[in-house]
Amino acid sequence: MNFANVGSADRLIRIVIGAALILLPLLGAIASASSTLGLVMMVIGAVLIVTGFVSFCPIYRIIGASTRPKA
Repeated sequence: MNFANVGSADRLIRIVIGAALILLPLLGAIASASSTLGLVMMVIGAVLIVTGFVSFCPIYRIIGASTRPKA
């Protein structure tokens, strides 16, 4: 059974935004990495990167959405 529900464009966007959300606090551009905002940004970034790489989004599954083209 194929659980993938994230398409290729969505994957790329998730990975790029996720990387930015991790790097910005580490570089001190928006918040420091040790601040609450910085930690929240990095956790959200990590989740986006993971969902991008595995092509599965649990929220999409809950709401019945998919950005993956139908075969």
